[in-house]
This record gives sequence, C-alpha cells and structure tokens, in this order.
Amino acid sequence: MPSQLGENAAIVTLWFVNASDPQSIIRSEPRADRGYGRKLLAQLNPSWPITPIGQFDLNRSVPASANEFYIAGFPGITVIQTVLEDVTSLSKLSPRLLRSVPATDIYIFAVNEETTLGGFAHIFKGDVKRSFIAFEERIFEDDGIPGGFEAPFWAGKKGTRKTALSLPFNPIELVNEAQRAWLGFDASTSPDINVVAYAIDGRPEPRIAAPRQLSSEEVTRAAVEKLGLRESSFYDDYEEYEAPDRVVSKNVTSKAKKAASSAQKLGKSLWKASREFKDTMAEKLRHTDRER
Repeated sequence: MPSQLGENAAIVTLWFVNASDPQSIIRSEPRADRGYGRKLLAQLNPSWPITPIGQFDLNRSVPASANEFYIAGFPGITVIQTVLEDVTSLSKLSPRLLRSVPATDIYIFAVNEETTLGGFAHIFKGDVKRSFIAFEERIFEDDGIPGGFEAPFWAGKKGTRKTALSLPFNPIELVNEAQRAWLGFDASTSPDINVVAYAIDGRPEPRIAAPRQLSSEEVTRAAVEKLGLRESSFYDDYEEYEAPDRVVSKNVTSKAKKAASSAQKLGKSLWKASREFKDTMAEKLRHTDRER
C-alpha cells in the first residue's frame, strides 16, 4: 500500500503547555470544546472553510490526515495535531502555528511510520531548547542539548538498529520516549484525550442519521422477545390443557393474559423510548454547529 504521506511529511502533534503538571489534567479526562478549535483555526487562516468532522479520543483513533486538524483546549494545555508536508526542521515550523497559543512550553512530536521519519522539539519561552528529526539513516536536525532520556538510545542500549550504517535506534522510538519524559505520561496508553476534528478543505460536515421509527408490529415483536415468549405460546398452552381439566386451563389462560398485558406495556415503553430518542437526536442535529 503506498504511503498517504510524502517522504518528508509527518503527522505533527503540538502540545502548548502552561500547566505545571500536564499529567494531572489529562488524568481528569476533560472534554474538548468545539468552539475553541474553530476560533483557533479561524485565527490561523481566516480563509479556511472550517468543517467539524467528529469528536473522539486522540489516543484511541487514527491520526489526522491531510487538511485535517485535531484540537483540544484544556485548562493550561492546548493540543493540535495535523499533517505537515515538510518537517525536516521542527525549530523552523510556521511561526503563525507556533504562536497560535501563548504557552511557556511547546512540545512538538512528528512521526511518519512508513518512512521512519521521527522528530521532537522543546521550545521554552520562545527559545529552542532541543530539536531533533531524522530518518533511520539520515539526520536532518540535531540542535540543543540532548535530554537524559536520550542517552540509552545513542549508546545503543535501547532501541532498534536497522543496519550498521543507520542510527542505533528508530527515530520514532526516541519520539515516544521524549513524549513520556516531557509530558509525564505515555500518550498512547494514557487516559482518554478528547479532541474535536476539523477539515479545512471544504468537505461537508457528516450528518448523523436519525434512528428509524419502529412500526407497531416491530415494537410488539421486540416486547415479546424481551419477555422470552413466542407469539403463539398463549394459544399453544391453552390447547395443551383442554377440558375436562377446567382448573388447569383457566390458570394457563390467566397467565397468558398477564403475559400479553406485560408485553403490551413493554411495547408501549419501547415505542415511547424510540420517539424520545429520535426527538433528542433531531435536537442535537439542530444545535451541532453552535458554539458552546
């Protein structure tokens, strides 16, 4: 399967951090705000046609594709994930992107699994403290003082070397280690990181199909199955206990009537729940584009 990314392209995730303990914020599993991401993108480029395309957990979904942004704004933390076409220098990313959110610390992580391109950078109060990005066999950028977490990789004690001429590790392995060291947690196994996804290529917003209203026959059938009854059981049981045993047949008939009454009540409840669910979904669709 051909790569969906160019050779020097990568999925780039930026963490704008003002919080002293990012891990505690992520652990609380806050929910992203649709309006926050829309406003942020409008500031990045007012001409973009911004379309919300979903809301889900960043670490439980496929990464962003071209012309997509996954965004979350939490107290003290903003997360932006997108695809950039040329990321051979993380320290020279678009100034507009790097300044889009005021932050004391900016952590950048870039990966392309198919080409082994991997990189990470730390910008503190506007100064680049560390920036590294490479293929397994070619280093594009290696600025700043390596962090302590890097030492075992450079020493060949940790990581996977592909050939004798390649780095002693896969750059993506070092990216994952940088995430753990700088953020204080492993983003791939952390509690859910809720984000809102946006497209900037003019595609229409996906619509949620309203649930189909059940017919009265389907509601009754579902009620009967819920009670574990067969539709013909009322009559079969009656025929099984015909006269002369009038007492037995009377009891069976009484039980059948009670069961039928229960099925009817359950059927009405299911029909009512179906209508309420449909009305709720319709209301959500009317308000889905409104900012909270």
